[in-house]
Amino acid sequence: MCRIKDGESGSRGVRESGDSRRYPDRPLLGVGALVFRGQGEGLEILLVERGKEPLKGFWSLPGGILEVGEKLEDGLRREVREETGLEAGPLSMFEIFERIMPDAEGRPEYHYVLIDYVCRVSGGTLQAASDVSAVAWVTRERLSQFRITEGTLAVVERAFEKQGGTGFSLCKD
Repeated sequence: MCRIKDGESGSRGVRESGDSRRYPDRPLLGVGALVFRGQGEGLEILLVERGKEPLKGFWSLPGGILEVGEKLEDGLRREVREETGLEAGPLSMFEIFERIMPDAEGRPEYHYVLIDYVCRVSGGTLQAASDVSAVAWVTRERLSQFRITEGTLAVVERAFEKQGGTGFSLCKD
C-alpha cells in the first residue's frame, strides 16, 4: 500500500503537512450525536458550526474521529464534551452514514464512516469549544436557515420524523 508522507505526491494525492485526514489510506471512523431537547413543535436538535476544514463554516452534528483504542461510546462522549461543553451519553445507535469527498480530479480527498447516535444530555454548560465556532438549538422549521453539511440534513430530518412528534425527552432541562 502506498503511504503518502507530508508534502509528498503520490498516486492518491498530496497530503498537506499535519492533515492526516486528507487522502487517507482507508476510511476514517467517526461518531456523531443527535442531541434533542423539548417536545412536539418545540423539539430542537443541537447543531455545531465547524471552525476548521474540512467544511469550515458549515453546520453539522457534534462529533468527530475516534481515537485509537477508544470505544465508540467513549469517543462520542468526548467529542460532545470537547465541542459543546455538554456531558451526553448515547441512548441508541441511529444510523451509519458514509461521506466521501472527492477532490477536483475525482480522487477521494476525505472518506469518513460515521456512526450517529441519539444522545441524552446529563450535564455541562453549552458553549462552542474545540474545533467549532458556534452551537445552536434548532427546530425542524429553522433547519433551512443553516448551511448544513451534505447528507446531514437528511439524517436530521429522519431523526425528527422518527420521534413522531412526541419528543425524545432527552435533554436535562
